[in-house]
Amino acid sequence: MKKIVISLFAVALLASCSSTTDDVEAKRQELQKYKQQQHELSQKIEVLEKELASAEEEEVIKVEVAELSQREFEHFIEVNGNVEAEYDINVSPESVGVIEAVYVKEGQHVSKGELLAKLKTETLQRSIDQLNVQLELATTNYKRQKNLWDQNIGSEMQYLQAKTNMESLQKQIEGLESQIEMSEVKSPVDGVVDEVFQEKGDIGSPQAPFAKVVNINNVKIYADISEAYLTKVKTGDKVKVFFPAIDKEIETPIRQIGNVIDPNSRTFRLRLDVNNSNKQIKPNLRAVIKIRDYVAENAIVVPTLFVKEDFSGEYTYIAENNAGKDIAKKVYVSTGVTNNNMTEVVSGLEPGMKIISEGYNQIMDGSVIKY
Repeated sequence: MKKIVISLFAVALLASCSSTTDDVEAKRQELQKYKQQQHELSQKIEVLEKELASAEEEEVIKVEVAELSQREFEHFIEVNGNVEAEYDINVSPESVGVIEAVYVKEGQHVSKGELLAKLKTETLQRSIDQLNVQLELATTNYKRQKNLWDQNIGSEMQYLQAKTNMESLQKQIEGLESQIEMSEVKSPVDGVVDEVFQEKGDIGSPQAPFAKVVNINNVKIYADISEAYLTKVKTGDKVKVFFPAIDKEIETPIRQIGNVIDPNSRTFRLRLDVNNSNKQIKPNLRAVIKIRDYVAENAIVVPTLFVKEDFSGEYTYIAENNAGKDIAKKVYVSTGVTNNNMTEVVSGLEPGMKIISEGYNQIMDGSVIKY
């Protein structure tokens, strides 16, 4: 029985060893297979990498270029201004009285001295009529006394009294006529009746404006400018004025520069005069005044978007021919003033160079390009 057990154990052990040997061999074969596949894949990867590298080296990027040239470049400061009418006048009677007649309406054109309204003057006129009767009698008496006095007849006192009486009546009439003139409301300027504040039957007086007369054939523009720009402007300089509400831009000279700096805002006042014969520019319209504070006669100017920046500084790309190929070249530049999305390039670029204007985001230094 003991011999049988030993024999069975030996058989099992041999079987186990045989199984282990077969398993290791299978794994070796499988590993060899994978290594072969890996080698083949590595070869394929290497071939593809070489093909891609070759393709990338020969890739041509389509761009557009612009040839650089010199031109005048300007920089402007912008300040807000306000439009005022040349004349904007509230017109009132010079005396107190009931408004008897109104001769104008809103929007009506009037001339200087034209009658706009009139106060009642019946009482004044009656007084003048009465005084004229008295004056007629006084004048007759004066002439008679003068004639007698010239003949050395009568007394000097009678002559002087007659003369004084006549002259007194004349002055009274002149005073009343002056009051009648003061009761007439006249336009002080050529213009347009913008507003009528009173109507027939209202009480007119120097303290109560009857109407507003404006003249906008010429307008004034005022702006407050920082004292920092005091040396940048002078009387007679041309400035550009833009009116956003009516999308209109004009050019006009500076009429006046204020002589005083406002202590609170640290600004000085500037005045422009603008011809407005078509009356398109209205009082209180917003104006943007563009004042030139820098000019370069022969500058190289590029769109601001063309200028990039890295750790070494500002740069842009130009097109250059190298060994028969057009390539993109990275050029570092120094920039100056920027205005209206355009930048002055002080150094790094020269006239005649071709700057890459389209496709600059797809290239790098040395990229092969086509344009």
